[in-house]
Amino acid sequence: MHQTPLPLTRDLVLVGGGHTHALVLRKWGMTPLPGARVTVINPGPTAPYSGMLPGYVAGHYDREALDIDLIRLARFAGARVIVGAADGIDLTAREIHVPGRPPVAFDVCSINVGITSDMPAIPGFADHAIPAKPLGPFAERWSAYLQGDGTAQVAVIGGGVAGAELIMAMAYALRAKGRKATLTLIDNATALSAIGEKAAAVIRRTFDDLGIDLLENASIDRIAADHILLADGRSVPAEFVTGAAGARPYEWIADSGLALQDGFIKVDPMLRSSDPAVFAAGDCAHLTASPRPKAGVFAVREAPVLFDNLCATLSGDPLRTFKPQNDYLKLISLGGKAALGERFGMTVSGPLMWRWKDHIDQTFMNRFRDLPQMELPELPPMHAIGADVALGDKLLCGGCGSKVGRNALRGALKPFSTLSRDDVTPLAGDDAALLHMGGTRQVLSSDHLRAVTNDPVLMTRIAAVHALGDIWAMGAEPQAATANLILPRMSPALQERTLSEIMSVATDVMAQAGADIVGGHTTLGDELTIGFAVTGLCDNDPITLNGAKPGDALILTKPLGSGVVMAAEMAGLARGDWVSSAYAHMCQPQGEAARLLTGAQAMTDVTGFGLVGHLVGLCEASSVGAELDLAAIPVMEGALELSEKGVRSSLFDDNAAIAPALPTHGKAALLFDPQTSGGLLAAVAPDRADTIVAALREAGYPAARIGSLTETPLQLSLTGT
Repeated sequence: MHQTPLPLTRDLVLVGGGHTHALVLRKWGMTPLPGARVTVINPGPTAPYSGMLPGYVAGHYDREALDIDLIRLARFAGARVIVGAADGIDLTAREIHVPGRPPVAFDVCSINVGITSDMPAIPGFADHAIPAKPLGPFAERWSAYLQGDGTAQVAVIGGGVAGAELIMAMAYALRAKGRKATLTLIDNATALSAIGEKAAAVIRRTFDDLGIDLLENASIDRIAADHILLADGRSVPAEFVTGAAGARPYEWIADSGLALQDGFIKVDPMLRSSDPAVFAAGDCAHLTASPRPKAGVFAVREAPVLFDNLCATLSGDPLRTFKPQNDYLKLISLGGKAALGERFGMTVSGPLMWRWKDHIDQTFMNRFRDLPQMELPELPPMHAIGADVALGDKLLCGGCGSKVGRNALRGALKPFSTLSRDDVTPLAGDDAALLHMGGTRQVLSSDHLRAVTNDPVLMTRIAAVHALGDIWAMGAEPQAATANLILPRMSPALQERTLSEIMSVATDVMAQAGADIVGGHTTLGDELTIGFAVTGLCDNDPITLNGAKPGDALILTKPLGSGVVMAAEMAGLARGDWVSSAYAHMCQPQGEAARLLTGAQAMTDVTGFGLVGHLVGLCEASSVGAELDLAAIPVMEGALELSEKGVRSSLFDDNAAIAPALPTHGKAALLFDPQTSGGLLAAVAPDRADTIVAALREAGYPAARIGSLTETPLQLSLTGT
């Protein structure tokens, strides 16, 4: 018998994508707790693995090797990802606050946000230096500096193990580039005090070999553009200044109401804070029963216990105890492919230790690289005729990728195309209707989307912008909307939470567009679906599909690729930063773009039928052909790479059948890619096109002039291949 999923009844929120939470998500994907909804909140779509940072700086690893892809990991775990930095927790309301979105409610919460740095408080640091964390900005600045020429002048603040590894890696990388360098490590106390004397002696000798100056008991007065001024008056030449010192908790934790130790969250042996519904792990936590230094090894070891205790709290079972080891193997990179290992006072160094460290690091990261991919459901041995064909060879996409094909839709609607009312104007091929009420011209449209993300807030923003697309494409001003929602089966408490999130965002998006939400309808079903019926008012005749002329220039306001990126994300094949970038494009409203395109001869929005499908609709209505410049068509980050690997949306074949004469490989395949909340496609007078494109780009749209219309009706051609 077919089994339906259990209703969702509890919200588990993981604040931060640190090592512990990454491992919890991985284990959740293998053994989820039925009925629990998981959310992970993190400033970016990836979380860097700090253990490989020195290797990256030295040039042993590329940038991508350091990242745990949280979006891909969350897809595997069935969790939603909120890309944003938490800045508060309300223990009474049981909410996490993230700027730019409604509060995130929780029943059980875990915090694994790591630590931040005091270094920006040093005079001049914010203007002339960059902290080693977060990794993204640091990596970009270091890569650019490394590619320069002339004598390098580098200084690292903080003489602990992290600072030592950083300066040795920099020295090695600069030497490998053949650049002369002045390198200085500065500490306001005794350096390397956290390790034994033998290990410290090895590192000091390595400093000498790499030409690194160590300044101990040296306080910094201020940092300038090309030097650091010490409190005793000495000046240290430094063009590139970074640091790994002054670790401290995030400020919002101090206002959390949780019991703290030196600003860190106090947790008991079960990793539970002073609030039994809130757990903490990693560097932001303080183990009250067995204090340990801030080290990644403890964060990793905490993960199985945290997973079990989160599940136990959500299900009412007993908790288990975390028992940290007394000592651990410290592995310290020495710049080149050599490392130092220390444990129980014993020290070993050399290439063998590097290979051992690399093995440990790669084994850890492979846990997140080698995730099982989502597969098609298996056909039973006995099934109805045609089931194999209907199932196809692709997973059913969300968004416009799940739309019914153009030919099937046209065939079904053709018998019902005759209108009987004289106050309804038929608009051939347009997705909206024009209604006349006295002297008022009103545009009416409706659209809904199968979810492309588990985050109701993000999905609502995408769906609202998508639904408004038809109104904007006709040159109308949005007026009113009703929401039409299907929620996954869940408890009344989660229904209220989810609806509150959805309506908060929907109201905001519609209000920014100038429309009010005036009602709607909600039911429970198998999966999240969000849609809106929208009306708009026209001061002038609406822009339709049938006004284009031969010679008109074609302008596209958004890049192509959302269909292939979402298809790849669902299958676990897309990089998280590609997915995050695609979401940003889908969330971009087109109201200002429509205003800048006022006076267009014809216009439509590019959605489920892809660029070619919607262009064919324009050509049919206007009795023109089109020539597209493939090289000029903008595409989303990662879309071309995925297309060249053969990734396709489940609607691709139907769309490709619209124009069988055009190629369907490489970048050309993206012409048939179904777009969710896609851009506007406008036909404009050729002498206005470049001015309009420049204005669109100035307004923040990645717009492009992508071709022109021709005289031969429905003849499509492609250049720039």
